[in-house]
Formats: sequence, C-alpha cells, structure tokens
Amino acid sequence: MKNFISLLFIIFVSGTFSVSAQDEVEELLAAGVDDAQRFAQSYLKPANDALVYGLSNGWYNSGGPQKQFGFEISAIVNATFIGDDAQSFTLDINDYENLRFLDGSTTQEVATAFGDINTITAVVEGPLPGAIDDVTIDLPSGFGDESTINFIPTAVIQGSFNILKGTSIKARFFPNVETDDVEIGLYGVGIQQDFTAWLPADKIIPIAISGVIGYTRLDATFNFDSTAGFNGADQRLESTTNSWVFEAVASTKLPVFNVYGGVGYVTGNSETALLGTYEINSGVISGQTLVDPFTTENTTSGVRGTVGFKLKLGFFRLNADYTLAEFNNATVGINFGFR
Repeated sequence: MKNFISLLFIIFVSGTFSVSAQDEVEELLAAGVDDAQRFAQSYLKPANDALVYGLSNGWYNSGGPQKQFGFEISAIVNATFIGDDAQSFTLDINDYENLRFLDGSTTQEVATAFGDINTITAVVEGPLPGAIDDVTIDLPSGFGDESTINFIPTAVIQGSFNILKGTSIKARFFPNVETDDVEIGLYGVGIQQDFTAWLPADKIIPIAISGVIGYTRLDATFNFDSTAGFNGADQRLESTTNSWVFEAVASTKLPVFNVYGGVGYVTGNSETALLGTYEINSGVISGQTLVDPFTTENTTSGVRGTVGFKLKLGFFRLNADYTLAEFNNATVGINFGFR
C-alpha cells in the first residue's frame, strides 16, 4: 500500500504518481471507516503540516516594499525539508477496532506518507468466528520507498504592487493544472507594510522594518476511477490546504546587495476527503457499499525564523533565503520590476 492518500500531496506537489495505491485503499477500508480514517489521519499529518509550512514561504525579499506605484513580478521556488521524525508514527492497536499486527505485538513504528517502512503486516478481522475470513495486508510505506528525495518542492508566481507609501499588496498563484486524473491550483494574497517609511528620516535610516501577512490556499483533486482495482463510482481524493504567516521583517537598504531576515508565526490546516462509492468485498464490512467514506483534518502552527540575501541588477533581482521551523525551508526567487 505504497502511497495511500498521501498521493494527494506527494503527487500534486512533486509530480510523482503510483497507481498501486487503489487496491490498498480498499484493503484498509475493509477494517471499517473509523479504523481507515484513524490510520489516514496519522499517516497524512506530516505531509499536511509540511505543506502548510512550505506554502508560507516566499512572501518577501526585503524589509522595505518598492516605492509608490512600483511593482515586482517574481518566480519563487521552495524546498521544504523532511526530518526523520516525520517519517514514522507509533501505531497502537488498542486505538483500532478491527486491526491487529500479524506478529501479535501491540505497538509498532509504521511509515507516514514520507516513510520507508514496508515490512509491517497487519490483519483485518472479519465478522466470522475463528479468523476464517480475516484479511492479511501490508501496511503502507510512504514516498520514501520510491525516492531518495527528502523534501517537498513548491512553486508560485507572485506579484507585488505598492499602492501607498510603504504599503505593498501581494498576490500569488500557481496556474491550474488539469489532466485526466489530476487537477491542482494555488492562489494567495498578502500585504507588507514598511513601518520605517512613516518616519520623517526614513531615507537616511540604514534599515527597513516591516510587517508581513500572507495567506495561501492549495486545492487539489485526484480521480482514480479509470485505474481503480475495485468496484465503485466517482472515486477521488479532494484536498484543501490553507496556510497563514505573520512575520516581522528587517533588511538593509543598500543599492546592490542586501541582507534580510524575519521572525514570524505560521498556522494552517489541511482537509483531505476520500469521496465516491466503494464496494467492500472483504473484512468486517464485507458486502457494504461506502459513499464518501471519510475526511481527515489536520492543523499545525509554530514559529519560524528566516535569513537571506537579495542581489539587485537593474530590473533583475535574485534572492535566496533559509527558514528554520518545524519543517525547514530553502527559497529562491527571480524577480523583475521597478522600485
């Protein structure tokens, strides 16, 4: 059961897809909706949280916005890094109704969506006595068993326009991408206010200090009707991720090369829904047809600190920064515009 519902995040964000997950969705649903939802909640949480942190990056490259009526267009690429602690979670069978480990143990470390543990076998108990209709399944490994990549990449196009002195309105998007099976789109809005612009001597002050608020939303759908290995209709995964960042930023004000940094707070949530109808042919609910089986919800929040640099060469600017947070991040931006 290689990617299970993590398909949503790993596929859409990094462009990787494996059709091997569909049969495994049915196997886990055979344990009942409550067990399947509980497992998916823990399995997905690191991916949900990492995406929230990843989407919060790239909102600024300076402590001072462009001059009034100035604008900047940026292409921004982020890499959100995955630590070892995000690659597994402890599964306790006491928290499950119809799932147990084949070896009789009570707890084991199993893979999250980022993990590489593919040797854990579980048993889904059937309704008949004597274990004659029990089903043996391999618990899912994660993206780690298919790639040595330990980060999630994201990318946005971002525009910034200074409507008032020191006040910059920002908007970002990732063009909607749609294929036969996958649809993904991203947008966001933000604002940056340079507080030093309000001071009488702002032109001679060597640094700029500002506040930044940014909101990003990612919507994604994966339709697997055409390749599903079990009966049903309109089978799909739908996800929405919301990410907010609130940050205090400072930078130097030199003509060509500047450094900048910020301290802020990230908060957000992700909701993933397994939708459609699923005809279950094994396990405790064998013979039942499930409609829109479950939705998982995860929230996360935490502080972050960023340090970076910006190089200005006429209309062209290049910036790069690194952020320390629950999920560390590296950002590179290519920028064009007038300040």
